[in-house]
Amino acid sequence: MDCLPAALERAGNEESWAVADAISTVLKNSEELHSWRRHLLSACIKGLVAMYSSSKDESKQEVERSMLLRLEELLCVVEEVDPDDWCSLVKTGLKYRYRDETFLRVLNAASQLLYKKESSL
Repeated sequence: MDCLPAALERAGNEESWAVADAISTVLKNSEELHSWRRHLLSACIKGLVAMYSSSKDESKQEVERSMLLRLEELLCVVEEVDPDDWCSLVKTGLKYRYRDETFLRVLNAASQLLYKKESSL
């Protein structure tokens, strides 16, 4: 379980995300769930950054969309993100996906969530 977040960071690893979802279901009423979701959020961001950096031509749009929706879902429950991860996602995403409607929608929603008054970012 400890190695899974690192495997999730690799672009296009849908099978590992299925395992991560199963683990999340098992941890549903556990104290470890929030920590697990934070690891998943970080892995999701790093995976998106890797995807954007490696496929600048938007060839994996469906995989990117599912990752962006997962990011949005995780942000809604975790409500915090590592500042370095966030900065990397914003910079890389805007550099390579500034015309992608899904990216921009999720970025806007995430920005509103993360930059509300009491946020630490």
